[in-house]
Amino acid sequence: MGAGHSHTPQGHAEPTPQALAARKKANLILAAILIPLTLLTLVAMAMLWPSGSKEGITLASPYAAAPGVTFDTGKIQRVVTGSCMDALPQGQAGADAAPQQGSECTFAFTDPDKGGNPVKVVINPDVAKSHGVKTGDNIRYLNLSKAQGAGGQGAPAYVFVDFVRTLPIIFLAMLYAVVVIAVARWRGLRALIGLVGAYGVLVSFMLPGLVEGKPPLLLAMVGSTVIMIGVLYFAHGFSARTSTALLGTMFGLAITSLLAAWATDAANLAGVGSHDSAALANISDNISISGIILCGLIISGLGVLNDVTITQSSAVWELWELAPETSARQLFTSAMRIGRDHIASTVYTIAFAYAGAALPVLILVMLYERPLGDALTSAELSEEVIRTLVGSIGLVLAIPVTTLIAVLVVKATGTKAPVARTAPVLATGGASGGGAVSVPAAGSPAVGLAADDAERPDAGAVDPSSAFDAAPAGRRGRRAAARD
Repeated sequence: MGAGHSHTPQGHAEPTPQALAARKKANLILAAILIPLTLLTLVAMAMLWPSGSKEGITLASPYAAAPGVTFDTGKIQRVVTGSCMDALPQGQAGADAAPQQGSECTFAFTDPDKGGNPVKVVINPDVAKSHGVKTGDNIRYLNLSKAQGAGGQGAPAYVFVDFVRTLPIIFLAMLYAVVVIAVARWRGLRALIGLVGAYGVLVSFMLPGLVEGKPPLLLAMVGSTVIMIGVLYFAHGFSARTSTALLGTMFGLAITSLLAAWATDAANLAGVGSHDSAALANISDNISISGIILCGLIISGLGVLNDVTITQSSAVWELWELAPETSARQLFTSAMRIGRDHIASTVYTIAFAYAGAALPVLILVMLYERPLGDALTSAELSEEVIRTLVGSIGLVLAIPVTTLIAVLVVKATGTKAPVARTAPVLATGGASGGGAVSVPAAGSPAVGLAADDAERPDAGAVDPSSAFDAAPAGRRGRRAAARD
């Protein structure tokens, strides 16, 4: 043995017949729970599947053009300001235009994408003031120059509608996909494909179901469960680890759904503070605004709920692989330390995400100088507050449940064989020649699992990384390759 290095053979033990039987029993229990739930969910989905009929819906689409009116696109060549009377076609600056005399408007000379001479597009005052337009912007505008009966109405010939955002959104989407795939590799690619499938369920099942007046609670629970089953297994593969996360997700989803149903009724969430909700309420008798809010409360928490459950399940497996002889109690305690950190950060994530979305409303509330209690319980903010609270309660309760299930399953279905009690640490000797230093191997009770100094006073006695260093590199590499 060369100076400064020492290797001690690792001890391996094949799983006993009792261990194999325990694994088989645990897998059968998982299958016995999840397969009936999946079949029941699919049957319910088939029964609730919407017909696609839009009978009885009366909706005047703002994107529908009158005869002779078109939506055109073009690139702005230059921007000027002038009298609003200049927006009128030749010969219309008469009595009809008198009310606008003396006011200033913003005009964008725009080169149409379909060709032709530049046109003078009137920019909406709110857009000109809040964001403005500049040379090079791609815009969509309403072309009224050939509208039937528009000749004597004193209306501008070209009116701004919106910006064309196709290129920036495509660029960000491609950048997001590249980053996800580069970091998460094949698992990231599968997650992106699963996201497309999830939106397919949302668009083809949940939204039409709400329009047709299907039971919103059942619709949300069935659709969300189908989404979670699909994305979890597709992204993470069929394994006991994924099944454990799915069970925890279903538990959190059930808690969130029950709380959302109670809160929607108890807090009288009617959606009266939203212009979009008011528009939906007037187009059909089948559409329930409170049902839409209830469904939204459940859907909004899916992403974070999936995040915490799969993280906790993976944490339990990784901790156990470092120390497979750790007791179930110690494993649960160590994983819950990770879970508590995750709870704290996730609560902030949800709260600030909703606060950012409601920022204009928050500014108005501040300017009104309303008392904080009145503001938080107002029609404008109560929905966001309840969404935050309901989603947070569901994910917090899902963490210990997922952790407990994962601990029970991993102790029965884990595939790593126990290792020897001592493992080598390669030490480089000095002038006198270093020798081998033995430390407790993975699985030794002396090795702490994700312990912090506050909760494990004796954690500093042993380097927590020694368990990882002692694990056979070849087996660790094979496990990592299999997971990726």
